[in-house]
Amino acid sequence: MMSSLFKVFSSFITMLALLFLYASALAAATFIEKYHGVVVAKSLVYHSPLFFFLQFLLVINFIVSTIKHNYLKRGKWGLIMTHLAFIVILSGALTSYLFSEEGIMHLRQGEKSDRISVRTSNQTTEFRTLPFSIELEKFTLTRYPGSMSPSSYESEVIVHIEGQKRRERIFMNNVLDLNSYRFFQASYDPDEQGTILSVNHDVAGRNITYAGYFLMFVGLLLSLLGRDSRFRALGQKLKKLHPNANTISLLLLLGVSLPLSSAEANGISVSTERSAAFLKEMVLKHTIDATHAEKFGSLPLQAVNGRMMPVNTFSSEILRKLHKSDKIFTLSSDQFLISLLAMPDIWAEVPFITYSNEEIAETYGLSLERCAYSEAFDEKGVYKLQHRLEEAYHKQPSERTRFDKDIMKLDERLNLFNQLISGQRLALFPEENSPNYKWYAPGDDLSCFHGKDSMFVSRIFDWYVDEVRGGLQGGHWEKADEIVGMIATYQQAKSRGVDISANKLKAELRYNKLEIFRYCKMGYLILGGILLMFSLGMLLQKKRWMQFVSGISGIGVLVVFHYQMIGMGLRWYIAGYAPWSNSYETMVYVSWATVFAGLLFVRRSVVTFALATLFAGVILFVSGLNWMDPEINPLVPVLKSPWLMFHVAIIVASYGFLGISSLIGIVNLLLMCVPRKKTLQLLKLRIIELSIVNEMSLWIGLVLLIMGTFLGAIWANESWGRYWGWDPKETWALVTIIVYVMVTHLHLVKKCDSLWIFNLSSVFAFASVLMTFFGVNYLLSGMHSYGQNDKIQEISAYLYIVPGILFLLSVFSYIGWVTMYKKQNINHLN
Repeated sequence: MMSSLFKVFSSFITMLALLFLYASALAAATFIEKYHGVVVAKSLVYHSPLFFFLQFLLVINFIVSTIKHNYLKRGKWGLIMTHLAFIVILSGALTSYLFSEEGIMHLRQGEKSDRISVRTSNQTTEFRTLPFSIELEKFTLTRYPGSMSPSSYESEVIVHIEGQKRRERIFMNNVLDLNSYRFFQASYDPDEQGTILSVNHDVAGRNITYAGYFLMFVGLLLSLLGRDSRFRALGQKLKKLHPNANTISLLLLLGVSLPLSSAEANGISVSTERSAAFLKEMVLKHTIDATHAEKFGSLPLQAVNGRMMPVNTFSSEILRKLHKSDKIFTLSSDQFLISLLAMPDIWAEVPFITYSNEEIAETYGLSLERCAYSEAFDEKGVYKLQHRLEEAYHKQPSERTRFDKDIMKLDERLNLFNQLISGQRLALFPEENSPNYKWYAPGDDLSCFHGKDSMFVSRIFDWYVDEVRGGLQGGHWEKADEIVGMIATYQQAKSRGVDISANKLKAELRYNKLEIFRYCKMGYLILGGILLMFSLGMLLQKKRWMQFVSGISGIGVLVVFHYQMIGMGLRWYIAGYAPWSNSYETMVYVSWATVFAGLLFVRRSVVTFALATLFAGVILFVSGLNWMDPEINPLVPVLKSPWLMFHVAIIVASYGFLGISSLIGIVNLLLMCVPRKKTLQLLKLRIIELSIVNEMSLWIGLVLLIMGTFLGAIWANESWGRYWGWDPKETWALVTIIVYVMVTHLHLVKKCDSLWIFNLSSVFAFASVLMTFFGVNYLLSGMHSYGQNDKIQEISAYLYIVPGILFLLSVFSYIGWVTMYKKQNINHLN
């Protein structure tokens, strides 16, 4: 009996089965949480006895496997330390679950307390008395200049302990440690006179967990660099297969470093009925002078969220929101904005406001796909959308139809147009004595300005618009240029508390003008396509001219790679933080990391480098779609942490390696579909070579993924006092780790040790990455989610088409692989 149990628990098949059950339970829990709430998900999965038992079985499996396979005697220290680390981390999590306390302390200004409220396991609230008391002396909420968005919030407290008093400050990412209790700034009262502190008491659990993290990092490094590691063994096999890599030098390609800084008005009349072509001709006939538009676009402006930016950035964002493009006709965004201010009645008739609902067009008689502002009103001036709009807003978000959501979006764009022609949103004028350094637009309430400032601010913009109209009539722009200079002088004289650095503004204007990532997208797609075509050709027959073209293309990729780094460095300098804090920036960084990953394998596999380059271009293409937001926004307080840079940079870099593995898997499956007699031996070598690169890339990606995920756990603990909250994003990151652990361990099971199975699994495993990166953000709820994106509906068809294509590929590749296997006996890498 014992020998049978030993055999079962030491089996690698048992390990894969347990991992599969574990990942499935985690994935199911995220959907349970969405539809039934966190409490139900924790009760049914995360905190259930069966889930704990499943984790216990995984621990037993590793211990028994270590004994059976003599890992200690064989010196598999990287493997032992990595797996031991997970046992220690699980032990720390269990210790925290059983013995830690998490509570809340709510204090009003001037109030003192020694009690915290703790939520017990049966969901009741109890109070615990602390061995000290805390008094809130002052709470301070700092907002971004001129906006309501919080920049930081902090509590100045007096700690009463052992008959002594001491002053402390608690703010986001700055923890107060007292007698093994940790206090974190969690929230605040709406009137800003009280603070909410989260309290954590978990000395034993924290120490055990951190020890597990340390073991894990050391173990992962040994797993890659250790003499007896599988990664090193794969490298040796690849070296034997491909000893003379005649391609671009790796040292040349990696000689890089990421930069850190570097109506009727003055004779212009309009009739009520004009064709779109005539209106376009009218607009283009009265085009704003490009040089003047550039001067106006360089003025600093305060955005709604408080960020200081040039008008050029504002006009680009406005035009993208209204027209889904940063140009209209032949006009730049600055020319469009000034033209709109000077000729609002003409622009009100131009059908350029984008929307995508035919039912709305039919219901309200609007031009299809693009409508004019005037079309939203009937002959009496009544707003056509009002009734259905009110109905949509009265519904719960989950009950709103696509018609409701689209009409709300169209209303938002129409309101934006109205605000612009009313002189709002253009916050060009600083109020010198404003407590929160607010800037005002010409159409705002300007009663806060006094004396000469009031005269200047209330009249200068109307004067400017008049001079623009004069310039359109006579072609003379000197007066308009002069007024722009006067506004700039006023801004410099009256601004305080905000950064309107001329260097930063120039950098942002340069960044906008260069359109770096758009050109990088084109470069990667073109050069990656050329590289892929010739590298696949060289798999069958190597010729010097092919190698020469590939080398030139590789150098071109290197140039684009550096150009992208310049763009990322510029964005970093402009924003003041690492450029991977939102979906758009992360996509740009993933594309860069993907090319970097390809560079690591360029000496051994040009195909891998080509696939990485092409994939980077596709990623940049996706980042440029309308549903991605390229705006630079101020960081929320919790993201103002150095942990953000390390956590996101490492975990997202792993996606580049895992993406390359998926693409290599697809190429190998395609090669398996065509086992020709004449090239069978050559194809065999290429499939083995690419499969080795595939697995090496998987190992690098998996190590980075694990490191990045647990660095995020450290960040969470240092920011708000918990390592792991079973947020859907965290959970799916863990699911992705488990999925790739299964893929990299398939070779241990004899029946699964097949190149076809390995390559196929490396392709389908990438679905877990896509779910973690996209699916959680838009399909699930949670702390990391941005809300469901309506554009998901437009790409839902691909969720069926792509798996269908991959299924067909898997069938045909299996047929070809069986034929090749019978003839050549090359079923595995071991």
